Amino acid sequence: MKKIFIGILGMAVLATSCVSQKKYAELEAKNKETEDLLNSATVKLNDCLEEKATATSKLASLESENQFLKSTNQGLIKQIGDMTTLTAQGAENLEKSLESLQEKDLTIRKLQDAVTRRDSVNLSLVQSLKGVLGNLEDEDIEVSVEKGVVFVSISDKLLFRSGSYQVTSEAKAVLGKVAKVVNNKPDFEFMVEGHTDNVPIKTGALQDNWDLSVKRATSIVRILQNDFGVDPVRMTAAGRSYYVPLVSNDTAANRARNRRTRIVVLPKLDQFYSMIEDGMKDPAIGGSGK
Repeated sequence: MKKIFIGILGMAVLATSCVSQKKYAELEAKNKETEDLLNSATVKLNDCLEEKATATSKLASLESENQFLKSTNQGLIKQIGDMTTLTAQGAENLEKSLESLQEKDLTIRKLQDAVTRRDSVNLSLVQSLKGVLGNLEDEDIEVSVEKGVVFVSISDKLLFRSGSYQVTSEAKAVLGKVAKVVNNKPDFEFMVEGHTDNVPIKTGALQDNWDLSVKRATSIVRILQNDFGVDPVRMTAAGRSYYVPLVSNDTAANRARNRRTRIVVLPKLDQFYSMIEDGMKDPAIGGSGK
């Protein structure tokens, strides 16, 4: 009986032992599964954390880039505004430049017209003088145009005796022809210049060549006024002594050439040159405006 009880107890213990072992195995399997799930979850968590860090970094970069783009956009907007202002200013400056060029062109054309009119008048005057003076092959009379001015040069041997300022009767005929031309052109002014050679002269009536040149000029002016009715307001008498020679005073022939009286004919001298001077001062053609 005792043996039977012991056998049954052993079988019971064995059965109990078998059940515990099976549960243990199941628990072991579940534990392993749980560990696997935990490991898997841990890996996924780490991946998520990495993705979050990457996303956070990208977000920060995008926010920085967005701020940069905003700043750049503001700068571009300002530049566009500045460019618009500059473009408007450029258009205004261009318009002013075009207006200035038009004014300059108009002023230049006015000056050119004035010079053309002067040259036309001078040509007419020269033709008139040549017409009344006749044979201009005579070396004692010369009509020329220099720098827009008409000159009538008359040798002193045709006008005066040596060392004298008394006009000869032959010279009066020549002066009468010149007076006829200038009287027909009342818009002209003219200056009578006396020129001598460099041979010193000193007499009771003359102190030097300055005196002689001036007295010869005034003698001719008086004849033009008194004998031929030329308005004295239009005339100027001037002496140049021997300081403006045509040629060197080294020979008798050259000294004879230098002894001359020159009539300088000037069409509206004050008006014409005032117009030229004012035109050149015009800021429209680059003058100072002063």
